[in-house]
Amino acid sequence: MKTGPAISTGLILALGASLAVVSATTGFAEELRGLMTVAGHGPERPVIETLARAFEKAHPGTVVDVKWNRNFHTAAMVKSGTFDLAVTGMDDPELTATTVAWDGIAVIVNFSNPVKEVTTQQLRDLFSGAIGSWAVLDEQASGSVEVIRRPDDRNITAGFEESLGITDGLSESAQSLRDDQKVLSRVSGRLGAIGYLSLGSALEAVKFGTPVRILIVNGVEPGEPTVRNGRYKLRRPVLFLAGARPDPLRDAFVAFALSPEGQRIISRQYYRPGDESVAQHSRP
Repeated sequence: MKTGPAISTGLILALGASLAVVSATTGFAEELRGLMTVAGHGPERPVIETLARAFEKAHPGTVVDVKWNRNFHTAAMVKSGTFDLAVTGMDDPELTATTVAWDGIAVIVNFSNPVKEVTTQQLRDLFSGAIGSWAVLDEQASGSVEVIRRPDDRNITAGFEESLGITDGLSESAQSLRDDQKVLSRVSGRLGAIGYLSLGSALEAVKFGTPVRILIVNGVEPGEPTVRNGRYKLRRPVLFLAGARPDPLRDAFVAFALSPEGQRIISRQYYRPGDESVAQHSRP
């Protein structure tokens, strides 16, 4: 995964061409027309669909067709021309990548678990099965560690494993749960359980009294500032992947996602990228 800080000259020219005629009211080209297609397979679907509807409203005559399927190989579908844009968490060397947001990844335990803080090494050991008892981390803790993982087709899975440097996968005994609510339900009801989910969902659950605790990692509390500046290491980018050839409609949609209006929509679930991470780069 690469989200380098440089903005390529080629992409600047492409976006500039797409936005050459600017509307005083919307900030985007008024004459946009046509259909563009977006493919994804992760938890971003509600945000992307809301973004698409807002873009269509700002540009009558445009249609953004959002298709979601857990079996989609989104980067390959863009390279083949089947879709115009892919929403993913992993870069591809043959495509142009734009970071439109960051998703913090919260690690949660039951609120009655006395463990409050861990290191990334301890997390690797917990999720790989090397640590099987909570007493290893806190003498006041008891019981076995029950690892909850996410399916491989969820973008958060790759982001979590990459953030921790896990290369051999998680514990074979780990139970796989697909959505955030199921993870919250299992961890809140099981003293020994540990799982991970989108930080936005975890903070919302804690706010409304769900009995889970979000762990501090390497002495850093998870939150918008620490996710955006990278001090909190458990995070993943929300990327738009596109072909290198300029496309006015597609490029305007990407620019809309980075605009104040687009970021207001995206920030309902994710965090806007910091200056160092609004990365757009193309390759031959």
